Amino acid sequence: MPVGFEEGRIASPPLSASQRVGWFSMGPKPGATGAAILVGHYDSTTGPAVFYRLSELRPGRLIYVTRKDGLRLRFRVTRKATYPKDDFPGREVYADPGRPELRLITCSGAFDTSTRHYVDNTVVYATLIGKG
Repeated sequence: MPVGFEEGRIASPPLSASQRVGWFSMGPKPGATGAAILVGHYDSTTGPAVFYRLSELRPGRLIYVTRKDGLRLRFRVTRKATYPKDDFPGREVYADPGRPELRLITCSGAFDTSTRHYVDNTVVYATLIGKG
């Protein structure tokens, strides 16, 4: 599901599609040179969402992505970080690494009941290790 910018930030898929992963279509496709950005919800009003367990990924774990064109890709997690939303390091997260990489992003941290949003984002960084 393609996603775009919303108020200077990458927009997530609609909450009604909480089990779907969004791809930032203004950046590279997964498997192309650069940081492909995939975003998904942590939870929804009905329970856990697609990236509910994202924080459990550790360096060395594999991530499989199947693109719409059928190409299956394997990425290896290199690191995971959690950032406050009000101090998100966009230049670091979205920078072109010069090779095919992946960034998985979801909400995390405490839930702010006044804004109805989580206060942090978790980002998983991964590098392409194979196709097919």
